[in-house]
Amino acid sequence: MITLYDCASAPSPRRARILLAEKGVAHATVNVDLSKGEQLGADYRAINPLCTVPALRLEDGSVLCDNAAIAAYLEARFPAPPLLGVTPLEKAEIASWNWRIEFEGLMAIAEALRNSSPAMANRALPGPADYAQIPELAARGLARVQQFFATLERQLAGRDTVVSSGFSVADITAVVVVDFARVVRIKPGEQHPNVLRWRAAMALRPAMAI
Repeated sequence: MITLYDCASAPSPRRARILLAEKGVAHATVNVDLSKGEQLGADYRAINPLCTVPALRLEDGSVLCDNAAIAAYLEARFPAPPLLGVTPLEKAEIASWNWRIEFEGLMAIAEALRNSSPAMANRALPGPADYAQIPELAARGLARVQQFFATLERQLAGRDTVVSSGFSVADITAVVVVDFARVVRIKPGEQHPNVLRWRAAMALRPAMAI
């Protein structure tokens, strides 16, 4: 059986959980406790040398070590429902927006959190190496998160999903980012009516409760 290496409190494995649920893929789950540093232990390093979650172990023992690989594999093996697009243009638009949401949203939140939280001293970046915090990057990260919400608000004007072709991995990533922004005390407000409308609609999908 496919096995997901997960952490309930982290945003990146939540993306994989939602994707697996939307695809209806049965899998086992192994929890990796990031608060205890289990991702840095020898046992998990042997599974994923990047020391990050999620990781997806396949039936043949192969391990996919990031969301990009996991999404590509699941889409190819379980093509219905399509979440990476069908036509060449849909695929391009979804890939573009998914990347923007990661870069402008998720990375901005991580920049703010990892460069300010005492619990992440010397862990300003995920992975096997330690990096010192840079307080100035925390302030920049907060500004970037605010800009991301403004960008998402504009994109969702007149749309029910991030990309007009329908629900996709871009919506999954955006839901996770919008929800995770609470860790830096930012959330959509009355100035983001389109984001609030879209997020309420996304909440009706069972996979989003995972």
